[in-house]
Amino acid sequence: MEKFSYEANGYNRSEVNQFVGEVIKETEGIITRVKKQNAEIEELKKELKHYKELERSLKTALGKAEETGNQIKEMAREESDIIISDAKQNASRIVNEALIRAERIENNADTLERNMRIFKRKLKLIIEQQMAVVEEIEVLELDPK
Repeated sequence: MEKFSYEANGYNRSEVNQFVGEVIKETEGIITRVKKQNAEIEELKKELKHYKELERSLKTALGKAEETGNQIKEMAREESDIIISDAKQNASRIVNEALIRAERIENNADTLERNMRIFKRKLKLIIEQQMAVVEEIEVLELDPK
């Protein structure tokens, strides 16, 4: 907690203003980081959507490859098995990558939420402490000595 020196009319205004400026700067920094992380989350969501579409395309391609494999079974059974196997591996790899990215996005979102709650609690505490100081000043100013 920051301590301010006293002057004739209360706390040193420049110190208080400097402290408030620092709090504002830190708050703006946090807001900027949150916005940046939200933009990153949106970008990762777009990538996830792209991978899901790619997965659907691969599943469709897999289905078509299986149909083709059945049609040319007698002529090129080994070749069609290789194509199907590769398509399954690619689909599985893409799904795994998408799941990993989704988990990272969720973890980042959870971290952001926790950080925001912590920041709110700290800011509330600072404001409450400052209000207590203001009330104390009012009591001191009203107290005839």
